[in-house]
Amino acid sequence: MLPILRKEITSFFSSPVAYIIMAVFLTAVGLMLWVFPDTSILDYGYADMGVFFNVTPYVMLFLIPAVTMRSIAEEVRTGTIEWLLTKPVSRWQLILGKYLANWLLILLLLLPTLVYYYTVYELGNPPGNLDSASVFGSYVGLLLLAGVFVAIGLLASSLNDNQVVAFVLGVFLCFLLYVGISSVAGLEFWGALSYPLSWIALDEQYRALGRGLIDSRNVVYLLSLILLFLLLTEWRLTARTR
Repeated sequence: MLPILRKEITSFFSSPVAYIIMAVFLTAVGLMLWVFPDTSILDYGYADMGVFFNVTPYVMLFLIPAVTMRSIAEEVRTGTIEWLLTKPVSRWQLILGKYLANWLLILLLLLPTLVYYYTVYELGNPPGNLDSASVFGSYVGLLLLAGVFVAIGLLASSLNDNQVVAFVLGVFLCFLLYVGISSVAGLEFWGALSYPLSWIALDEQYRALGRGLIDSRNVVYLLSLILLFLLLTEWRLTARTR
């Protein structure tokens, strides 16, 4: 697993793609947080990072499938997937190596945003007038949400050897789980089933963690989703390489 992890990380940072993705992410989020009048903290007049945590999942919804779309699709297209599996590397080691490499890249994307937290913390009146527990919970939620998106992206990449198709499919599945389920749950049609249906939506899980209290039920549910999509990816790889 570690050789695959190192290979993926080296591949990311030996090409301009990782740097472009980082620049786009930080620029987009920074503009929304500090410049655009409808979302700017400076215009809002209150030390709060709600805008950042509301906007970032939507940016990641497109960004993460863009990162993961080549992970398996490129290996299948070039035929290197069979070569890799002839080495002393199991399917699970291959999947986990690629998964952890992609998740680590997203973690590296989020680390510079701690500067935003420090800035908002200092802008408070008095300085430090910020709900740090809520910020911590939201960061935990972002990391777990990113973990689910990465697992979905890997599954999408394993379903097709075309990277563009993998990207579109990844975005669709992420959007469906993050926004689609909660939107459908809001229909009067469901009646008493509306609450349990909305609870399984990713945006509800993310908001629950952002309240500052880390509930084990939310963490276990998100980790279970990650495992489910990794299992589906392994199943797809098994079917491809038989």
